Amino acid sequence: MSRLGKLLAGWTFRTATPSFEPGDVITAFVTHSDGEGVSSRIGDSVLRIEGDTEVDIETKVRLKVTSFDEQNHVGTAEIVEFLGEF
Repeated sequence: MSRLGKLLAGWTFRTATPSFEPGDVITAFVTHSDGEGVSSRIGDSVLRIEGDTEVDIETKVRLKVTSFDEQNHVGTAEIVEFLGEF
């Protein structure tokens, strides 16, 4: 194996559109608020947050994914825990 090969061994690139399964628990920031509620953007994927929508933007939360459409990279999630503001 070349030196470059050794240096780059194990490197991978992250996707800009991560996908999630219902039941997945992730940590994210609330990134958007509008008249319909709040959402969190992870890369180019968007999770609309259901339930308690009295959350400030840039609040760090733990989310449980309730649904996700892999074709459109959108889904819904509920807040499991508030972790604080940025």
